[in-house]
Amino acid sequence: MDHFLDYLKAHKGKMIGIGIGFIFGVMVLLLGFFRTLFLFICILIGYYIGNKVDKRGNFLEFLDKILPTGLK
Repeated sequence: MDHFLDYLKAHKGKMIGIGIGFIFGVMVLLLGFFRTLFLFICILIGYYIGNKVDKRGNFLEFLDKILPTGLK
């Protein structure tokens, strides 16, 4: 069992890639290609926004930066 865990630790990126590929394949079979692609794009956009908020620390400042100002 220790040998298996050592292998997983040594090849962490490959294991993550296999997991993502498996999930993507199952979702394509269940939802269809374009719905799955749309879902993954939404996930990536959410990750990007979340990462920006984590680095900046203030969600309202982030929204002020990306959204247009109100009409006067």
